[in-house]
Formats: sequence, C-alpha cells, structure tokens
Amino acid sequence: MKGTVAFTSLGCDKNRVDSEVMLGILQKKGYQPIAEEQTADIIVVNTCCFIRDALEESIETILEMAEYKKTGNCKGLIVAGCLGQRYEKEFFDELPEVDAVVGTAAYEEIAEVADRILGGEQGFKHLEDINKPMQDANGALRVLSTAPYFAYLKISEGCDNHCTYCVIPKMRGRHRSRSMESLIEEATMLAKQGVKELVIVAQDTSIYGRDLYAEPKLHELLQKLSEIEGIRWIRLLYCYPETLTQQTIDVMASNEKICHYIDMPIQHGCDSVLKRMGRKSNQALLKDTIARLRKAMPDIAIRTTLIVGFPGETEEEFADLQAFVQEMRFDRLGVFTYSQEEGTPAGKMENQIPEEVKEQRQQIIMDMQKDIAAALCQQEVGKTLEVVVEGKLPEEQIYCGRTKWDAPDIDGMVFFGAEEEVYSGDFVSVKIKEASDYDLMGDVVYADEFAE
Repeated sequence: MKGTVAFTSLGCDKNRVDSEVMLGILQKKGYQPIAEEQTADIIVVNTCCFIRDALEESIETILEMAEYKKTGNCKGLIVAGCLGQRYEKEFFDELPEVDAVVGTAAYEEIAEVADRILGGEQGFKHLEDINKPMQDANGALRVLSTAPYFAYLKISEGCDNHCTYCVIPKMRGRHRSRSMESLIEEATMLAKQGVKELVIVAQDTSIYGRDLYAEPKLHELLQKLSEIEGIRWIRLLYCYPETLTQQTIDVMASNEKICHYIDMPIQHGCDSVLKRMGRKSNQALLKDTIARLRKAMPDIAIRTTLIVGFPGETEEEFADLQAFVQEMRFDRLGVFTYSQEEGTPAGKMENQIPEEVKEQRQQIIMDMQKDIAAALCQQEVGKTLEVVVEGKLPEEQIYCGRTKWDAPDIDGMVFFGAEEEVYSGDFVSVKIKEASDYDLMGDVVYADEFAE
C-alpha cells in the first residue's frame, strides 16, 4: 500500500461521480480510501465554485483540511475540481497550504499527482485541455459514496449553452458525451453491485450524444439502460426544455422503469429576463414543453429551479414570474438568489439588484411554492405508493424513504411504520395517511391487506 487517502466532495452530484472515479483510480494504484481525514496521508477536496456560497464553502473546507497537516497525518493536500481550474493563475498565492491542484479535465491523473506529493513535490498544478474527450474506461473503477442501492450516472461533461450568469463552460469546457457502450457497461456493473436506481446526470442531459452521433440519443440510452437486469428505477435530472425531444418524452411515458420525474432547470418565466440570461427558451416554449410532458405522463413530477434578482429584474418582470409559477404549479421547485460572478456577462450588467430585494423575492416564490406543494401532497393521502427505504429513525421507531417522484437528497420524504423489519434499499408499499407541506406519512401495506 502506498498510503491512505480521504475525500471531501463538495457541490453537485456530477462532482460526486468525479470523486468516486478518483477514489477508484487511487485504489487501483495502491492507495487505501479511508473516511477519517485525521489519519489520511493524502486529503483530496473536490471543489465547487458555481456561485459565491459554493466558493466560500470550498475555501473554508480547504483551510479546515489543511489543519490536518499540523494535527493529523496529512502529508499532502490536493484540490480538485472547479476552484483550481477557475483560479489557477493566483491559486497558490491565495492558498499556499495546498500542495497540488488538479483541473476538471485532469482528475484521471489523480494517482500520479498523489505519487508526486509523497515523492516530495509541492505547489504544482496538473491541468489539461478542458475540452478533451471523456475517458470512458475509468467509470468502471468507481468506488460508490452513495447508499449502495442507488448511483448517479454521469453521461456527459461540459456545456454549450453559455448562459450569461454561468462560469461552467469556462471551467468544464464544451459538451462532450460518453459513448453509449461505456455507459451501458458501467450501469451493468453498478447493477451487479446492487444498484437498483440510476440517476442520470450531466450539465445538460437532454442533448446527450449530439456530439458523437450527430443528433441527441438520450431516448436510445434510456431504453438500453432499462434493459439491464436489476435496475428498477431510472431518474432523469438536468434536461433543458428547449432541447428535450419528443422521443425522450415518449420513452419516459412508455417504459415502466423510467420514473415519471424530470428535473428541468428553467431559471425564469419572463421572456425579457430569459433573453438577458442568454437562455434559448421563452415562456411559450416552456409552457409547451410542460404541457407535452403532462399530456404524455399525467402523473409526472416536474422539478425546476429559478433565479430571482437577476440584473435589471423589474417589479413587472418578477410579477410575470410569480404568475407563471402559480399557473404551472411545479411539483418541486428550488429558488436561488442571483450570484454576481466575475468573468460572466451578467456580472458586468448594470442595475444589479440589492441583496435584500433578492432575498425578499426568493421568499415570496418559496411561500407560493409551499402552498402548491402542500396541496399536491394532500392529494396523495389515501393512495398506496411504492417507496424505496432509505433508513430508520430509531427514536421514533419509524422508517423513511422516497417514492419514484422524489430524487435523493433534494425532494420530500415518506415517513412510515412497519410491523416487520425493513432495510435500506428495500421497496415497500406504503398507504399514505397524512401529508405535510413537503413530506408524506403512512404505513407499510402487506400482500394480504391488498387482498381484503
């Protein structure tokens, strides 16, 4: 064994997949993954800096991990991901505690970087062309950090959208898809390890395959993934409304393994704001896409995210957004206040909105959504729903889990009692008896109860 390594993965689930691949590569090259930073020889922080809060969290975590050089066993601190890529020129001036920076397109060389540190090198960067193709083979090395019954499947890297508020294309490069064959191989391996739910992620999943096959092939990928033995649920995140094809909608509607759930970040509902954001959609297109989804799958749960307080957002434009949210009645909704990011066109725009106004607008939309979500939850009372068990709350002696309309870590939960012991990863039928604003409560229903 060369040494022990501990990971802290910040930011999105796409970052988590990169961390799992890095762990697998390190393990293959003779490093032992451990959970305790205190005793690790190498500590890796996989960073995010998409918005200011994420940047601050990344820096705080790096400084916290650097303390283990004094109080623990740490011989090397590596920073991977977006932070080092974005600020590579000034990085070591600001954070001299770090021994090496690994860029967003260089994480597959993490073991060589660790070797160099243990060989005595310090203060170096390992960066590569952010547009280099994804390396298909390394997905098979992943060490899962999620619960063993679900895994994220990252199908592409980078983004071609160039929204005016976003730095991701500068850090992650243009859109590059993984080959379909490699994704099927990886998903098959995950299923053999016990994964029952695949959560499909990328910066923009709806255009998967456009770069490799001359047209989007997400519908084909979903169909092939559904044929893998052991996979029970397939969940789709981060589809753009303007590139979501009818073929994908049709496959979702007709394939029982694909959850009637979609995460479709729209960011706003007012045409003039969408135009300033550089988005390629408008309110009419959004309404059409949502209508097509609901026509094909009347029970679909649509999750979206919004940005309030974008530069120049007037009271009239915000009122337009409120009316849009009220009309659309999204099943799941998250609201961010606009974050002014250096190096973006929006960051230089005039009429930046004061923080207190952004926060007021965020609260207004969230209060609206709370009422919508509570009403939608109430409609579930009396139904019997399939739930994947996530854990047990021992003090209350109740279990918690998710329906196929709830994504891990971000959506509501189902809390339920059971006469017999159930375990994480089990699928059970729960009769819903009560509802709160976002969560459901009920009891497991057994086969003989169905027969009554």
